[in-house]
Amino acid sequence: MSTSPPASEARTGRVLAGVLPLVVLAFGVVAWLAGWHLGADSAVYRAGALTLVHGDPLYTRDVLTALPDWVRLPFTYTPAAAPLFLPLALVPSGLVWGVIAFLSVVALMVVITVVSSSPGHSSLLGRSWWALPAGTAAALALEPVWKTLFLGQINLILMAFVVLDVLVLSARGSRWAGVLIGVAAAIKLTPLIFVPHLFFTGRWKDGLRALGTFVVLEAAMFAVIPVDALRFWRDSATDPSRVGSVHWIFNQSLNGLVNRASHLAPWSLAVAVGVAAVLAVPAVWLVVRLHRRGEDAAALLVTAFYGLLLSPVSWSHHWVWAVPLITLLLVKGKRWAAAAVAVLFASQVVMLVPNGGDTEFGWGLGWSVLGNVYVLAAAAGIVGLAAREVRLVRRSPQVVTV
Repeated sequence: MSTSPPASEARTGRVLAGVLPLVVLAFGVVAWLAGWHLGADSAVYRAGALTLVHGDPLYTRDVLTALPDWVRLPFTYTPAAAPLFLPLALVPSGLVWGVIAFLSVVALMVVITVVSSSPGHSSLLGRSWWALPAGTAAALALEPVWKTLFLGQINLILMAFVVLDVLVLSARGSRWAGVLIGVAAAIKLTPLIFVPHLFFTGRWKDGLRALGTFVVLEAAMFAVIPVDALRFWRDSATDPSRVGSVHWIFNQSLNGLVNRASHLAPWSLAVAVGVAAVLAVPAVWLVVRLHRRGEDAAALLVTAFYGLLLSPVSWSHHWVWAVPLITLLLVKGKRWAAAAVAVLFASQVVMLVPNGGDTEFGWGLGWSVLGNVYVLAAAAGIVGLAAREVRLVRRSPQVVTV
C-alpha cells in the first residue's frame, strides 16, 4: 500500500512551501519602504558590484564608497565575486536584503528536498505533505540559519549550489557537474573543499571542471582589475584577520578554538592546521567508505563539516550545513540524533556565552566547552563515525553496505 499523501494534500504542501519565501520577500519590501536597516552583508555584495562598475578599487579602503552610510565593512570576497554580484546592482539598496532572503529560503527548501530524497531511503517529503513547509519553517529557528538571513549572507545559496552539484548533477553524470562548486568557490574560497571531495569519490572530471571554473573566473579578473586581483591574492587571501577577530566566539573553527585557548599566540594557526591534518585521515577515509556504499549525502556532509573545521574562519552562520544533517538523520530514522543536532543549533548557545573583546581569554573549562561547542561536536562526530566504520570493517571486511 502506498504511503504517499493524496494529491490534494501534496498540492497543499507545495503551496504552503511556496508561501514561505514569498512572505520573506514581502517582509523585505516592507523593510525597504519603512527604511529599516537589514542585511549589512547583502549591502556589501551590492556595493562590491557597484564599485566594480564605477572602476573604484575593491581592497584599498577600509569600506566601499558605494556602501550605505549605516554599513562600515570592507569587501572581503574574491575579485570574481564582484561581477557575480552584478545583478544585485539592479536592485534598490534597501530591497537587496529582501531579495537575498527570498533566494535563501528557496535554497533552503531545495537542500531539504534533495537530501530528503537521498537514494536508498524513502523520501521524507513523499510520506508527509507537510514535511517541506514545516521543515523549512523549523530550520529558521537554527542559529546559523536565522543569522544568515538577518545578515543578508549567501551561505544557504552557496550550500544549495554544492548540494545540487554533488547530489544531482554529479550523481546523474551531467556534463555541467562541478560548475556550481566552481562558481561558489569563486565567491567564497571555502567551497574549494568540495573539489578534493569530488576527487576522493572518483569523480575526477567533475572535480577538474569545478577547479577549472574557479580558475577561469578568478584569472579573468586579472584582465579586468589587475591591481585589485593581485592585491587580493598576494595579501588578503592569506590573512584570516581581514574578516574580523579570529578569536571571537563566532569563529567556530579549529583556528578559532586554538586562538582562544592560546590567547592569540603566533603559532595558533600552525597548530590548528596540524590538528586538521590529523583529522583529515578519518574524514577522508569516512568519505570514501560512505560513497562506496552509495551514501553520497552522508559523505558530502562529512566533507562539509570537516571544511568548517579546517577553514581559518568559520563564522557560526556558516554552519547552515546543520540543516541537511538534520534532514538526513530524519530520513534514516535516527530521530534522537536529529533532535540532538537540532537542539544544539537552536539553543543559541554561542549567543549566550560571554564574549567580545578579550572575554574569551578568561573562559574556564565550562565556558570553553560551550564556547567551542560547534567545533567539538563536529570533530567528535567525524571521529565517532570513523570509529564506527572501523568496527564495521572488523566484523564484515567484505561487506560494503549496511
